[in-house]
Amino acid sequence: MKTYAVIVAGGSGARMGSELPKQFLPIHGVPVLIHTIRAFLSTIDDIRIVVVLPELHLEAGRGYLQQFLPGQHATLVPGGPTRFDSVRNGLAVTDEEAIVFVHDAVRCMVSPNLIRKCFHDALQFGSSIPVVPVKDSIRKVEGEYSVVVDRSVLRAIQTPQTFPAGELKKAFEQPNQPAFTDEATVWECYGKTVHLTEGEERNIKITYPTDLLLAEQLLTKV
Repeated sequence: MKTYAVIVAGGSGARMGSELPKQFLPIHGVPVLIHTIRAFLSTIDDIRIVVVLPELHLEAGRGYLQQFLPGQHATLVPGGPTRFDSVRNGLAVTDEEAIVFVHDAVRCMVSPNLIRKCFHDALQFGSSIPVVPVKDSIRKVEGEYSVVVDRSVLRAIQTPQTFPAGELKKAFEQPNQPAFTDEATVWECYGKTVHLTEGEERNIKITYPTDLLLAEQLLTKV
């Protein structure tokens, strides 16, 4: 079956304290984005890569691809003002008869095992959303007070969120809503069932400088 990885790279370097967008920050001399793309290329044969970047960074992204993945074709698509818009732009260049991964560019630690699990669960159950248990104690603030939340029933959401491309494209025909924080919320609002797949603790999202240091250590051990 035809497969796509829509890799969403809309972040900035603000919380990293860097002028360079975090998807371009180097780990062992290679941009985070390239590590992420390589994870999909090394796992699924003939996968089609779609990279969604802010329009101002398209040329830089093209340069990195030529430098680190020479001869490897990837479709670069300009993002939009929100993640919803960016994902929709990326989905627009995918075929309907396909499985599509939607993945955060800065989750460069995604493993082949997790990619394969998401693919097979999407085929079997119609969708796949990787999750991990919440480890920290959680409190919900209610006005001036707070209450404890049972963390055993909570899960933290990861990517790649994986779906049949044609159905996901239809789901993204809905108007954007504040509640649409990821693809799963769009899918569920469309009337579809969200299937949770066991994620991986090492599949971290690089947001802060400490995340970059951890990724460097983990990639050293690969």
